[in-house]
Amino acid sequence: MFRDVELQCRCGKLHGWLRDAAPSAVNRVVCYCDDCQAFLHHLGCADLLDDHGGSDIVQVAPSTVSFDRGSELVAAVRLTPKGTYRWYASCCKTPLGDTWTPRLPFVGLATELFQQSPSAVPCDEVFGAPRGWLFGKFAIGEPPPGSVKPNVRLIARTIRKVLGWKVRGKTWPHPFFDRASGNPAWPVTVLSTAERDALRPLCGPRPARA
Repeated sequence: MFRDVELQCRCGKLHGWLRDAAPSAVNRVVCYCDDCQAFLHHLGCADLLDDHGGSDIVQVAPSTVSFDRGSELVAAVRLTPKGTYRWYASCCKTPLGDTWTPRLPFVGLATELFQQSPSAVPCDEVFGAPRGWLFGKFAIGEPPPGSVKPNVRLIARTIRKVLGWKVRGKTWPHPFFDRASGNPAWPVTVLSTAERDALRPLCGPRPARA
């Protein structure tokens, strides 16, 4: 069953919608990469990481995401000058999601957004359980089963989704990029080498938390 799902930052100033959500329409994954961990530590939101340092992400088509309140609060950070765009709400530092460029019609939304909305429903009910676990070599403590080696089935599904979204014109309107220029529509900050290096000791791989 397809449904429209509210999304909202922690303080409620930014609000929007994910349209036509269903397990068949999205990919839900848990990513343990050190960049995802560094991003949440940078925002001061490390409490959103699971016990192994994983981020719960729902991968969706850009055109299915929109903001109807507080869009001026959207901002992004890149860990390196050519790194992934990692979007967040500047009002309360709630992570929004990650993207590359509009040429790859793909937005990885943080599931925290759906838990903060007024009509919050369990993510398992809307998106189904996670289909896979990625980059377990960066996990904190023992990597979750199946997270270290590449998940060929998940990779193939992701490629099919992205190609389908591109063919069906699901790139635009994009919640984070300007269509005319193809550039980010909101402010982007690139971390300095010193800022990035300061985050690395906080991320895996390393022993389990005490």
